[in-house]
Amino acid sequence: MSLKNKFRRFMEKKNLNPMNNRKKVGIILFATSIGLFFLFAVRFSYIVIGGHVAGTSLAEKTEQLYKGSEVVKAKRGTIYDRNGVALAEDAKSYSIKAILSKTYTTGDKKLYAQEKDFDKIATILHKNLSIEKSQALKILQDGAKNELYQVEFGNYGKNISQETRQTIESEMKKENIAGLYFEDHSARMYPNGVFSSHFIGYAVPNKDDTGLVGKLGLEAAYNDVLSGKNGKIIYQKDNYQNALPGTVAEEEKAVNGQDIYTTLDSRLQSYLETLMDQVNDEYQPEELTAVLMKAKTGEILAMGQRPTFNPETMEGLQEKDSVWRNFLVQDSYEPGSTMKVFTTAAAIEEGKFNENETFQSGKIKVADATINDHDYGAKGVLTMRQALSWSSNVGMVMLEQRMGGAWYNYLQKLGFGQSTHSGLDDEVSGALPTENIVDRAMSAYGQAVGVTNFQMMKAFTSIANNGTMIQPRYISKIVDPTTGEERATQTEVLGQPFSKETTQKVREYMRDVVESENYGSAYGVYSVPGYNVSAKTGTAQIASDTGGYQTGETAYLYSIVEMVPSEDPEYVLYLTMKHPKTYDRDALAKIANPLMKRAMDFKETETDEKTEEATEKVTVADYRNLGTDVAAADAQKSGLQPIVIGDGKKVKKQSTEQGDQLISGEKIILYTGGEKLMPDVTGWSKADIMKLGKILGIEVTFDGDGYCTKQSLAPYEKITDDKLSFTLEE
Repeated sequence: MSLKNKFRRFMEKKNLNPMNNRKKVGIILFATSIGLFFLFAVRFSYIVIGGHVAGTSLAEKTEQLYKGSEVVKAKRGTIYDRNGVALAEDAKSYSIKAILSKTYTTGDKKLYAQEKDFDKIATILHKNLSIEKSQALKILQDGAKNELYQVEFGNYGKNISQETRQTIESEMKKENIAGLYFEDHSARMYPNGVFSSHFIGYAVPNKDDTGLVGKLGLEAAYNDVLSGKNGKIIYQKDNYQNALPGTVAEEEKAVNGQDIYTTLDSRLQSYLETLMDQVNDEYQPEELTAVLMKAKTGEILAMGQRPTFNPETMEGLQEKDSVWRNFLVQDSYEPGSTMKVFTTAAAIEEGKFNENETFQSGKIKVADATINDHDYGAKGVLTMRQALSWSSNVGMVMLEQRMGGAWYNYLQKLGFGQSTHSGLDDEVSGALPTENIVDRAMSAYGQAVGVTNFQMMKAFTSIANNGTMIQPRYISKIVDPTTGEERATQTEVLGQPFSKETTQKVREYMRDVVESENYGSAYGVYSVPGYNVSAKTGTAQIASDTGGYQTGETAYLYSIVEMVPSEDPEYVLYLTMKHPKTYDRDALAKIANPLMKRAMDFKETETDEKTEEATEKVTVADYRNLGTDVAAADAQKSGLQPIVIGDGKKVKKQSTEQGDQLISGEKIILYTGGEKLMPDVTGWSKADIMKLGKILGIEVTFDGDGYCTKQSLAPYEKITDDKLSFTLEE
């Protein structure tokens, strides 16, 4: 049998007919298709009915595709002084971009930057943003070549003022070209520049640019209070992310931040800054601090430090690491002889003090240590009263030894070695002396004990306030601008470490420091005309990082505490100067004497009627887009003093935002565009002139302190320069 026949018989035997096989395969494929279709149908039905895929809502995905949202930024609260003068307030800056995508149109209107207009656009950018025309043109051309949707212009296109934005928009409109667009960003304005900068702090835009975040001082410590809560607008959008006309947007309103009224007095603070600048320039210390406080309430009226920085320009922040620290709460140091007022008070309170008792000054042995007086005993025999006025270390050690453990207890009662709970960030607690008898003895004259400025101020209130210790405070009230609700702070009594009689005695002995010709360590140096002054100076060795103390002719921390008037102090002033390049006994008096005189002058001349008038508030209206005459008249009727800049017919910008508050009689600058003529700023305050510079986009510099007496550009001259200078006098 042939091979062919054998194969045929095999096929017949196995029933392997090709036709039958094709039918079977067809049946299998058909059944598979039906099964898959059924599975797809079931899955599709599940998706349609359930609306989810892999746990993701299809409805939400669709909504995301056709719904857009926009953040409504909450207004950050304003920081004021005690009388309502703004110290930190919200402002806006802008960034610019050029849209190049040809899809950016509406109807037949082209809203993108066309290549034929690139040269004109580059010219406008060069004129207003200081970017080279060739650089701007290259950015535009490269963007078009690479088919980018939009381009930006680096740092040249950031931090643009409202005035510059309006100028660019006006020039684009005049040339009848499109393509440049602005995005607003939150910014913060500090109209006084260097002004208790470490206390006020500063704020910067957060990472997603939806608001500001505090980085130092009050801005950081009270960030949650100042920030508020952003709102949101939800709208229907097209494929180009634009809002669809005719649709209704949903809005979740923003909740504005709360305003903080500090206890600072701008007049005293401004004067303090000027005095500190002068002394800092003359003596060039490593550090300089000052705090002026109301004795009876603990309200801080002025405080500052050097080195410092300008929160408006950030100038100074990069110069030294120490600039980032608030010395008043973040630095612990050995205070020196100002501590002797507490040693004396404690000894009197414990019955261990006799003002007429005499002792041999010079040196005293404590264990294996010898403690010397600053003059090594040149004065010879002193009374215990003179131990304070002449600042004898020996006399203080004798008092500490008599008190035993009671002295340590007084240090604790006065709050040393523990936080003052100021509420400011990174406050340190200082350090109490160890159990070593030498350290305990040294603490009686202000060495071997670590303190902060706030701790010293708190303890000084017990001496100035007839034994009652008061918590230092820097906030007067917190106000919700939406509801008008106010939370006022109150004087907080912390205890009574000393009796009234004891503190009256101590203040009397402190007068000897400046009045005793023979035994006053600061005789004739500190004075306030018309008042008795209680004072105590200090000269402390500075601890070295490598152990022991620093050496050198001026390697000391010099200090002064002053209470005026002695009989019933209204104010306590505390100054410190660390390691100056040069020093003389008048160094700190150059701050203390004029500042305390100014404070007492204000105390005497301010009547209740004037105070009430000064604090009468006016809520600022929105004057933008109003006719110039109408806006000025409305501002005047509300109690403000309108200053119109420009010759435009409508108000474009105003120096104080709508809803903010000014004191009745304060200036509000209304800018109308057009030709800018210099106003007569004679008698203007520094803050008002800085607002003028801000609204006009020009730099202003000052010589002196107080109110303007001279201006570099004469009144009614055209403003063409980008920098003006002013002379201020008291």
